[in-house]
Amino acid sequence: NSITCNQDPLQHSFTETLPTEMSVRIFSELDVRSLCRASLTCRHWNDIIEGSDQLWRSHCLTALAVCRREVNGDRRAGCSWKVTLVRNYRKGCVKRRWLKGRYSNISSADDIPPNSMCPLDVETWGEILEAELDR
Repeated sequence: NSITCNQDPLQHSFTETLPTEMSVRIFSELDVRSLCRASLTCRHWNDIIEGSDQLWRSHCLTALAVCRREVNGDRRAGCSWKVTLVRNYRKGCVKRRWLKGRYSNISSADDIPPNSMCPLDVETWGEILEAELDR
């Protein structure tokens, strides 16, 4: 298999053959979950993925659209793009679903689906309430 991280000299990972910049470009096509899984594949892939702020930055900018305060605060505090993404990814997904009205017809706490809650600040709940009132 041409994408495995085998130690067999006849089988090389594309990351060992291509320049690092090209490997980063290939990894940039992955979603966050796949990128995290790829980083667990082997040490070489992990080194490239963990060492590329640009890979994490592009995904973090998606979270920025929903969690602007949090992302900007983490960046001002000196957090890397990866740390910022890890800290805000789940919150961004939950907040995005609430803002899109996915949970608009909840009639009781028992109706709230799993993975639809996480700690959110007062400002975020205010945004969600405003979105609900505008529906």
